[in-house]
Amino acid sequence: MALPVWAQDGETAVVERAIYIPIKPAFVVNYGGAGRLRYLKAELSVRVAGANAANSIRHHMPYIRNNLILLFSRQMQENLDNQEGKELLRQEALQEINNILVAEEGVSDVMDLYFNQLVIQR
Repeated sequence: MALPVWAQDGETAVVERAIYIPIKPAFVVNYGGAGRLRYLKAELSVRVAGANAANSIRHHMPYIRNNLILLFSRQMQENLDNQEGKELLRQEALQEINNILVAEEGVSDVMDLYFNQLVIQR
């Protein structure tokens, strides 16, 4: 939905509101390399700048899901044991989505990525 806003020159401009797109279903992957299998479950949503970006996310969802599954499965337990590691994973997932959209669409209007749920088996 577009919102009117006042520009500095007194004219009105139209700014689209951010849209939140859930990435469904939740990701459930094994991770951790050799040894004991561990599982990670993540529910994600992305915040995009408008309807065109939302459509791009929906259109490229299979590509996005594939790359996020690969990213999550490459994680090591010691990287996910603290808040900094989880934040780094969130940023890497956001960067992965941005890379896909830039490669496929020439631009990415993804503003942020959020974990709605993150469950890690230790």
